[in-house]
Amino acid sequence: MDTLSDFIASKLLKIKAVKFQINNPFTWGTGWSSPIYFDDRKVLSYPATRVAIKLELARLVAEKYPDAEVIAGVTSSAIPFAIMVADELGLPFIYIHSEPKDHGFDNMIEGDLRLHQKVVLIENQIITAANSLKVYEAIRQNACDVLGLVALFDYSFDLSKKALTQINLEHTSLCDYNSIVRLAIDQKLISIADSKVLDRWYKNPEKWKK
Repeated sequence: MDTLSDFIASKLLKIKAVKFQINNPFTWGTGWSSPIYFDDRKVLSYPATRVAIKLELARLVAEKYPDAEVIAGVTSSAIPFAIMVADELGLPFIYIHSEPKDHGFDNMIEGDLRLHQKVVLIENQIITAANSLKVYEAIRQNACDVLGLVALFDYSFDLSKKALTQINLEHTSLCDYNSIVRLAIDQKLISIADSKVLDRWYKNPEKWKK
C-alpha cells in the first residue's frame, strides 16, 4: 500500500467494517441518510486488525504528541481504541460523556484528570466533530491542555474540518473516506456508477436523498 490510509482502508474492507448500500441507504445517528456505513465495532472482533490499529494509533500519538500525559476517549464507541492506546503508551485513560450524568457524581469526565495535564483525544470516527468539541471544552474547563485529536477514520467533511479549525484543534486520522472509496472501486466492491452516487452524497450529506 502506498499510504497508511490505504493500508488501514484495506484492513477495514477485508473485515467488512465498511459497508455500502447504494439502493437501501443507512440512517446515521445524525439523522442523515447515507450509502456508506463504518461499523468500527467490528474491528474489535479481529485481533490482527485490532492490533494493527492499536499500534498505528499509538505511534501517531507518540510521534505527534510526545508530551501527552493522558489519553481521552471522545465517545462511547471510542473507548476501546483509547484504552488500547493508553495501555500501549503506558498513560492514564479518561472518558468524557457528551453530557453530564444525571446520577451518581454527575461527572462529565470519568477518571482522574489533574490540573494542567496535557491530553490527547482519541476518536473512532469523525463525522461532524460535535462530540469532539464538547469533550475539548470539558477538558479545557478543567484547566488542562488538549494537544490534538487522533481518529481511526475521518470522513473529512468540510463542516468537521471547519469546526476543528475554529478551535485550533489539530487532528489526524489513520484512514479517510477517499482511501476507502478508491480501494473499494479497485477491489470491485462498488461500481463506478456506485461511486458517482457516493460522490453526490459526499458533496451534501446533510440533505442527500436516494
